[in-house]
Formats: sequence, structure tokens, C-alpha cells
Amino acid sequence: MTIWTTFRAQGALAVALVATLDVSSALGQRTLTFNDVASLTAPPPTARVAYGPGSLQFGNLRVPSGRGPHPVVVFIHGGCWLSQFTIAHVAALEQALADSGYAVWSIEYRRVGDDGGGWPATFEDVGRAADHLRALAADHALDLRRVVAAGHSAGANFAIWLASRPRLRKDSPLHVEDPLPIRAVLGLSPAGDLRALHAQGVCNGVVDKLMGGSPSEVADRYADVSPGLLVPLGVPQTLVIGGQDRSWGPPGRAYHATAVAARDTLVRLVEAPESGHFDIIAPTTTTWPIVLRSLRELISSGSSPSRGQTP
Repeated sequence: MTIWTTFRAQGALAVALVATLDVSSALGQRTLTFNDVASLTAPPPTARVAYGPGSLQFGNLRVPSGRGPHPVVVFIHGGCWLSQFTIAHVAALEQALADSGYAVWSIEYRRVGDDGGGWPATFEDVGRAADHLRALAADHALDLRRVVAAGHSAGANFAIWLASRPRLRKDSPLHVEDPLPIRAVLGLSPAGDLRALHAQGVCNGVVDKLMGGSPSEVADRYADVSPGLLVPLGVPQTLVIGGQDRSWGPPGRAYHATAVAARDTLVRLVEAPESGHFDIIAPTTTTWPIVLRSLRELISSGSSPSRGQTP
């Protein structure tokens, strides 16, 4: 989500964001920046597949070895909902998940600054991309009974939303009949409540641009997509949050508290003590085994994960 450090600083906002995100842990370790993550390499995906006619309506499909059927991770990258932060920076994550035995459908989508990006197209793209898995399942041995929606930062907002789509009001512009069932959600530093993020003016006021207005002006839109207004989801959620994530750790924990207060018994908070905001999506870090363990538990459990926190 907060991936501003990939570009040369432009003004005081960029300088402030770099200072905020490039923090050190209490153990003296430097946490990763976006540039660190973006520099990781990976082979090309098994296939790059269009799910719509637009140039940004595509996904990277990575299929593990073996006959399958393979459990599936629908992964949505972050980047503050802004056009300049693309799918490219999560290539190493995609491949690491595939190497661990999961089919990965990592999706690109229109964002604020793209032609047509923002409400409702950004959310329509994410939903359409997830539903496109049905067209890919037979040829790639995908097990659509075991689909986990996962995302990082702004992408985790979308992962939560994908699981909530069956509950959308009938007159919502985002409502579709028979959306792809989501078994569970893995939220990596989730963006939390869009209303609160709007009030904070995050990313130079991007939420207003994403939603086409404030919570008071377009309340129905926020009700349709803001994680804090969607609980309880009715599916297991595991939220992995970095202990050194000063920027997006607090909103993620606030979302967890909101879900618990709403009596969502299927939500769990997992703390990653050594992780900053970007360590959590880097397969080279000590945080990565925590992410894999959380995913494995979500995939394999026939019931909900236990409440509480896991170190």
C-alpha cells in the first residue's frame, strides 16, 4: 500500500513518507523498503491472462508442480490504490507461494490515476478478476473449493471485500450473481476502515479519489467496500501485521478490534515482531515463515482458526 519510496521524492509528502517507512526495529535491524522488495527477482509466471479488454485487466497465474488439483491464492497487490504502483513488485511473492504448493492468481487492476480507475471500476476489476478463476480452473487443475483471498495493505482491503461480496445489497453497482466463493482471507497489513483513512487524508487524500467522495457524501459506497463496515464476514480471516509497521500496523489492529467487537469469531491477529510494512511480502525475511504458516492453516482447516494472537 504505502509504496512511495519506489519513485524519486517529489515534495514534502514523499520525503515524509520515506522517513516514516524506512524504520529500524528495536533489535537494530533495518526493515525493508519498497525498493528492497521491488528488487527481488522471479521467473516469468506460468501465464499472463487477460480477464477483460483493458490493458490493466490481467493477472499472473503461477501453477505449482504436480498434478493437482491445487489450492488457490487470489493475491491483490497494494500501492495506496495509486496507478504508479503496479503488480511487478510482488513477483517474488507470487513465485514463493507457487513454490510452496499453491496456485497463485495475482491480479492487476485499474487504480486512481488510470483511465477509468476509481469508483466503481477499481472494485469491478478486482471482482471480475476473481470470478475469472472459473475459466482457468479446468486447464490448470485449480481447486475452487480451496480459494483464499490474500492481499497486502490496500490489496488486503480488496481481499476482505472479495469474501463479503455475497452480502452486497442488490442495488449496489458492485453486486453480481454468484460471485466466486472465498474460503478464507489472509490480510497482510490490511488497510482497515476506509472512513478513518479518509479522515486521516492518507496518501494525499487518495481515499476520496478512490471512492468519488467522502463518507458523508457517498455513504452507500463506503458501506459496500469498507472492511470496518463489512464484519462479521462469515469466513476465517487471519491478519498478519508487522510489529515494526508504524504506518499501517495501527489501522490493521483497529480493524481487528472492530471485527472482534462485531463478534466475528473467525478473525485472528498474528503479530510478526520483526516485520515492517514491506518485510511481510518479502520471501527473504524472517516474517515469511509466519505468512506461510498462516496461509497453510487457512487452507487446511475445515473450521475457523482459533481466536487470539500468535507470536
